[in-house]
Order: sequence, then C-alpha cells, then structure tokens
Amino acid sequence: MNTYLAIPSSSVRGGILVLHAWWGLNPFIKTLCDRFAGEGFVALAPDLFHGHVASEVKEAEKLRSQARREAVTGEIMAGLDALQAIPQLKGHRIGSVGFSYGAYWGLWLAEEKPDTLAATVFFYGTRNGEYPNTRSAFLGHFAETDTYVAASGVKRLEKNLKAAGKDVYFYTYPGTGHWFFENDREAYNPGAAELAWRRTLGFLQRSLG
Repeated sequence: MNTYLAIPSSSVRGGILVLHAWWGLNPFIKTLCDRFAGEGFVALAPDLFHGHVASEVKEAEKLRSQARREAVTGEIMAGLDALQAIPQLKGHRIGSVGFSYGAYWGLWLAEEKPDTLAATVFFYGTRNGEYPNTRSAFLGHFAETDTYVAASGVKRLEKNLKAAGKDVYFYTYPGTGHWFFENDREAYNPGAAELAWRRTLGFLQRSLG
C-alpha cells in the first residue's frame, strides 16, 4: 500500500487520515500532512489512485472514473488500519480530513466505522446518509460559489447530521469557489484557506485532544 506518513517530532495529539481529492496523492496533500504533524498530529494519506496524479480536470475525471469502489474502500480501510497501528497513537483518538472526492469518502468512513472516528472534517464535498450511530463530530468547509457541490446537498447533510444529534459545524466562505483551500489551484483563496485551517485545527484539538 502506497501512503504518505508524517509523524510529529514531539508530543502527539491524535491521528488523522487524510483523503485526497480527485487529483490523487499530490504534493499539496503531502505538505498538508507535514503541516498537521507540525501541530502534533500523526497524519497518514493513503493513495487511492495507486500512484497516478492529475494536474488538469480532464485527467482527474478520468482517474475518478477508473477507480473501482471496492479498490478505493480497500485502500481507505488499509490506511485506517495502518494509522491505528502506529505506536505513537496508542491511547489517542483518530479523525479524518477529506477534500472533495476525499470528503465523500471521509463521510462514508464515519458511517462505515462508527466507533473509530472522533472527528470528520470535509472540504467542499457531501454525501447522502443518516449517520445515526457514529461517534464522530463533523466540520464542513464550503465555497460560496461551487459548480460541483449543490447547496441543497449541503443543507440536507447538515440537517441529517443535526437530526442524528451530532456536533456539527458548517462554514461557507464568501467569494470562494471549489478548491479554495488548495494552494496549487487557481481557485486558491489565501484568506479563506487560513481561516479554514485555524478552524480545522481548533476542531481537531477539541475532538481528538
């Protein structure tokens, strides 16, 4: 299994499974794992596309369409197992952070492993589900203008999570579009990305610490 792993140099606060967008396990995701490690979190990102990385939308669409569901879920589960097996995480909680394509799978994982995740963070991505059994808290970051994510889907997800009695925090960032957090994309918005980063860290510190 191909993964990228970043481990803090000092004390550990918890573990994070980082799920990449349809671009694949690219330098942005690896740098993000390093940033999490700098804040005290063990971060592991599984490669859902087996070494393939896209830079353009058409390439990414092809990677997504070629990815078999059973293969993707297998990589996610293997990544979660690998993260849980890291000695430094003994006695610590685990969460996930997903982007777009990875956001969907992070939400899927919250239902699939309801007793495992304490925190689920997702950027500009949704998924239908009821989430009655998961112990996770949820933090969603969304763009104001997004051609990939319907506002109705965001509202439905928030409603379902709150109806299930979960701790839920949804934020929409004015003047942003899809991929606003990713600094290798044209839609990157430094101000919104910094605010989302601070909110994410605070949420993870509360949920995993």
